[in-house]
Amino acid sequence: MGSLQTYKDGQAAEVKAMLYLLLKGYWPLARRFKTPVGEIDIITRRGRTLVFVEVKKRANHDTAAASIGPENAARVRRAAEWWLKSHTAVADKCDIRFDAVTVADYCHIKHIPNAF
Repeated sequence: MGSLQTYKDGQAAEVKAMLYLLLKGYWPLARRFKTPVGEIDIITRRGRTLVFVEVKKRANHDTAAASIGPENAARVRRAAEWWLKSHTAVADKCDIRFDAVTVADYCHIKHIPNAF
């Protein structure tokens, strides 16, 4: 289990990522959505696109992006299926996408559409 500081850093990175996406025109629908099969950091929408976002905080963007492995992507996809089943009115009207937002040192933020 990670340290309390790691947990706080992750929370702060998620808030920064959500604010960044909001400034880019994405409307937040949920944050830290937990299911029995996994968690989604951010669920957001922009126009007809529903986006499930994985947020990673590391020293640089390359290591943050590399930390989203196949197991992590599969977990987010399973959790997204769970969310979609309980929000069919929104899901039926939208295209679905899986993005990543990496937060590097000094609050550098990078949005990666279609990350996985």
